[in-house]
Amino acid sequence: MATLRLSGIALMLTMLAVQADELPPPAYQLAAHDADIPSTVLFAIALQESGTRVRGRLLPWPWTLNIAGTPYRFATRQAACHALLQALARHDAKRVDAGLGQTNLGYHGQRFSSPCEALDPYRNLAVTAALLQEHHDATGDWVLAAGRYHHPAGGAPAARYRAGFSQRLEQLLISFEQGTPP
Repeated sequence: MATLRLSGIALMLTMLAVQADELPPPAYQLAAHDADIPSTVLFAIALQESGTRVRGRLLPWPWTLNIAGTPYRFATRQAACHALLQALARHDAKRVDAGLGQTNLGYHGQRFSSPCEALDPYRNLAVTAALLQEHHDATGDWVLAAGRYHHPAGGAPAARYRAGFSQRLEQLLISFEQGTPP
């Protein structure tokens, strides 16, 4: 499977308008607004789920897959889509996560018109935001919602995720307050 290449970096940065003066980036603000959730929560989830270091900065990567526990990052949506379709032919969909929010296609694939739509950054963010809102409705707490987003059954995996998410969210809030990129 192809891995992340520098050529995809410029496209991703342009597409998602990641700029230090617009934090969280506009795509996250829009999806969060539409789902009535804090944009910092959505951005923290994307960083936690698909974040990768690009030129010293942690950025969510839209063409990320997790296949049977192994993460893969692709330079283009087309390459990721090809790999996604191959993964779904070889693995149970419950073992495949896709996109910025690493949406599990076995549990939430019906939220997309096709598997590769999960790689559309805007659609993936909309689904991620909707899921977070559903979990927040059940818990009343964004940290608990994040844990349920990652592992609805709870337990140690959800607890570890909540701890990492809390730390990431706190770092983001400090960054945004200071006007510096994460």
